[in-house]
Amino acid sequence: PAKNRKDAERLVRAIRAIDECPVPVVAAVHGGVYGGGLGVVAACDVVVASADAKMCFSECRLGILPAVVSSFVLPKIGAANARRYYLTAEVFGMADAKDMGLVHEVAPAESLDAKVSELVRAVLRNGPNAVREAKKLVRKMEGMELSRRVTLAVGTLVRLRSSPEGQEGLSAFLEKRKAAWVPEEA
Repeated sequence: PAKNRKDAERLVRAIRAIDECPVPVVAAVHGGVYGGGLGVVAACDVVVASADAKMCFSECRLGILPAVVSSFVLPKIGAANARRYYLTAEVFGMADAKDMGLVHEVAPAESLDAKVSELVRAVLRNGPNAVREAKKLVRKMEGMELSRRVTLAVGTLVRLRSSPEGQEGLSAFLEKRKAAWVPEEA
């Protein structure tokens, strides 16, 4: 039991590191993603999968269950999908993965890297601090009641609008030019 607990806690730490990473984590998924790998996928901010990739919550086949990954997977796929795919341990394709919210985009295998690069370039066109703050805001708002969400949103927006990055971004927009942080190729 002590070794099993240590292994489970190590997996939680690894997945949390991805989930709580202050910068966006973009995943390119190909091949088979089974068991704990689905927790990793669920923790990523943007997931692009090859059309021929396969996924499976395979733990019940092994006489265990997808317990640790559930902390990260359930908010994405919901209880109804978890009931089906946890209990059947069916292998599913990317159309189903996209429908349940595990994957954002599905691309042909030969276009996977290009699609990921396109999304990374989209992130790089945004203010670096704004992206970090947006990621934090989404995490903080989960499960928060409306009035607290509104207070948090207004306070965050006021702070960012007043920041040097916010001032540069607004000036660039009004002056019809790229903001200072935008890479030349973007």
